[in-house]
Amino acid sequence: MKEVIRYIKDNRGNYVEELKDFLRIPSISTLPEHKDDIEKCAKFVAEKLKKASLSRVEIFKTEGHPLVYGEWLGAPGKPTVLIYGHYDVQPVDPIELWNNPPFDPVVKNGKIFARGATDDKGQVFMHIKSVEAFFKTEGSLPLNVKFIIEGEEEIGSESLNAFIKRNSELLKCDAVLISDTPLYKAGVPTLTYGLRGLAYLEVEVAGPNRDLHSGTFGGTVANPINTLANIISKLHDKNGKITIPNFYDDVLNISKKEKENYKALKFSEKKFAEDLGVSKLNGEKGYSTLEKIWVRPTLDCNGIIGGFTGKGAKTVLPAKAISKISMRLVPNQDPGTVVKQFVRYIKKLAPETVKVEVKDLHGSLPCLTPLEDPAIVAASRAMEKAFGKKTVYVRDGGSIPIVPVFTKKLKAAIVLMGLGLNSENLHSPNEHFDLNHFHLGIISSAYFLKEYSDN
Repeated sequence: MKEVIRYIKDNRGNYVEELKDFLRIPSISTLPEHKDDIEKCAKFVAEKLKKASLSRVEIFKTEGHPLVYGEWLGAPGKPTVLIYGHYDVQPVDPIELWNNPPFDPVVKNGKIFARGATDDKGQVFMHIKSVEAFFKTEGSLPLNVKFIIEGEEEIGSESLNAFIKRNSELLKCDAVLISDTPLYKAGVPTLTYGLRGLAYLEVEVAGPNRDLHSGTFGGTVANPINTLANIISKLHDKNGKITIPNFYDDVLNISKKEKENYKALKFSEKKFAEDLGVSKLNGEKGYSTLEKIWVRPTLDCNGIIGGFTGKGAKTVLPAKAISKISMRLVPNQDPGTVVKQFVRYIKKLAPETVKVEVKDLHGSLPCLTPLEDPAIVAASRAMEKAFGKKTVYVRDGGSIPIVPVFTKKLKAAIVLMGLGLNSENLHSPNEHFDLNHFHLGIISSAYFLKEYSDN
């Protein structure tokens, strides 16, 4: 491994220049005018995989954006790792808030600024370079490697989802390695071993057949906004607990070991509140803030639409009101079951004076990889060697919808080895990536390939 690590360190500058070329391609997946850029970016990724000496590299066309696949299976009897990432990026608006053009990478104070720097081009590029380093120094890898890099992560991964279902044998592996999550803190090696799932719904409350004059008709028919607000107010009790019957039946409780891990993180609730500009935190009583974010389910109203919202006054009684509601789910909760529970409860809460319709917009399953899984153990050792510090274990309150698809279809362990930071403006102007973390990520990836091969 000494030669591999030396090679990585010696090529630090080259890696940054190559990353700049990657970041210059405006591969915005949601905008049709960037279709050619998406194609160009897929070809760029394929060329880098070929340069890394993979034995097979292929671009798969889909009904959406291309998938880039690569493999080297020259280590019989050793584990197979599937490395996943995405080359598509978010739009850049508002453009006027960028300090430099979003697709003209700039290095300042040890950070590289560009759209896609941390989400996810910089992070997926780390793994390509770690594989390349093995071939350049040892001529082979210590285990088998596959890559699947998509161009639709920012718009839902629809094509990859379908591809996995049709090509589970092609993607068959022992572990899936992903770098698209954050470090707990700068310079702290971090493994994310759990993600919350999601159920996202739209609730429409309809009253009269048209908007009405609030003076002439007010007090005679139900106001959909008032009614919807009343329904939403009943979805939590005074202790912050969700009131949907049977909602918590399948919730997996946190283990004693996890509780101890969270305490060791020395999370400051005071600083957390100050950073958010609130005087006091809220939520379900009886749980710490980290537990509320990582291991407890939530229900939130994400938006309300209805009535008059322009400047000035308009005395209107609206015909309908709509609310967007999301529920973050935890391991063992099933989005389909939760949606049915939610619909039944909403119908029960709604008075006969209105009509209620609930639409299931989308959702994803939660996921959890046991801390004792060999892939997690290997990743922990790898990051400790790279950073020179003990690895910490966290869950994430968000969702990566493709992850449970990997778990279900490939029956593989998920290793979330993120190297970004939540403060690096992903999805916002002036997105950036700490280049020290970028280089430590390449080293961590290389150590992981060696550590996991020894299991």
